Parts: sequence; structure tokens; C-alpha cells
Amino acid sequence: MNILVVSPHPDDETLGAGGTILRMMDEKNEISWLNITQISPNRQYTHDMINKRADQLDRVSKFYHFKNIIHLGMETTKLDTYDTSKAVSEISYVFKEIKPEMLLLPDYNDVHSDHKMVFDWCYSCSKIFRYPYIKKILTMEIVSETDFGKPQNPFVPNYYVDITNYIDKKIHIVKMYDTELSEYPFPRSIKHIRNLAAVRGVEAGVKYAEAFRIIKMIY
Repeated sequence: MNILVVSPHPDDETLGAGGTILRMMDEKNEISWLNITQISPNRQYTHDMINKRADQLDRVSKFYHFKNIIHLGMETTKLDTYDTSKAVSEISYVFKEIKPEMLLLPDYNDVHSDHKMVFDWCYSCSKIFRYPYIKKILTMEIVSETDFGKPQNPFVPNYYVDITNYIDKKIHIVKMYDTELSEYPFPRSIKHIRNLAAVRGVEAGVKYAEAFRIIKMIY
């Protein structure tokens, strides 16, 4: 299967689907990564931080061995200021080049505005009469964003992937994003990430799992 994982920010792909990506790669699926944003020099991000992020992306990319890696380079936390038509056009071009059969996206109810925008843009590029190759769309559970979504439409997973054999490798990649981590009970902590995988594993009857919400499934 040809799969495209879309992250609003680097680390979302690993937090939401790191174990699934590794397992699907071992199962000989072709996986590409579309990352939407990057940090740029301003009062919040120094040149040292930008260099650190570049090093993180290099290490993560080499570990995963994605078939394709595309960085759109939009400004982080500012996606709601971008022209929707232009953003959809850029994403549409990527979709038409890669022709993914399956999409892994941030959830539409995530608290972060960047996540909401990325879901909306990508979903606009999934109309079956224009993108007939897209047969399956899943949204990821991304700690510190999905868990703080609006209570009117909470993330209730209906698709699980057993990552028991991949949890340690997922944690290894998460640690590459050390600037995004903090101590428990911070959501992006190693302990919480492992604990969430254990909870989802219990729900699925396995030791560790990642959970997703099915948006579209065509068989």
C-alpha cells in the first residue's frame, strides 16, 4: 500500500503514528512523509534552535527511511493566516505526485489551530472523483493536542494497530525530538507516551497499540 502521513509539525508523525509507520514499513508498504511547517528566526526561535531542529529532522528521516519526504515550510502556529486556496493547491500537488492509497492525518478536533487547518486542507484533497486512489483516511492521536480537543466531539478511536514489537523503536525516535519533551506528567513525556500505548493496547487486547479514528474506508 502507498501511504502518506501528514504532520502539521515535526514530531506529530511520530507521536501519532510512529509505531504504525515502523510496522507498515516492515510489512513492505511504501510510506511518504508530508510535513507542513518549519520554525523560522524570530523572538521565539533562535538560530541555535533552528539548527537543532534541522539536526532532529535529519536523524529522524534517516531512521524511518521514508520513500518521499516533503517539507512545505509554512510558518508554525500561523497556518490560520495562510490563503486556503493556495495551501490546498500545494497539498493537492503532493497528493497527485504521490497518489497515496491511505492518509494518516491529525484529528479534526485537535486543540491546535495548525492541526485543524491541516486536516481541513488535506480532507479537501480527498474527493473521490478527483483523487480516486485515496481509499482510507485515518486521523492520529497526538498527545498534547488530540487529548485537549473539544468535549463535544472527543477522540473515540475505532481502529487500532498493534505496536508491541515497535514501542521501543518509537520511544527511540521520540527522544530524537528532545526539545519537545518534558518530565511526567507533561503530555509529551516518555512515561505518558508509553502509558498511552499501554492503555490503547488494553483496549485492543495487546500489550501496546496506537489508536486512530476512521474518516473514510473504501474496500
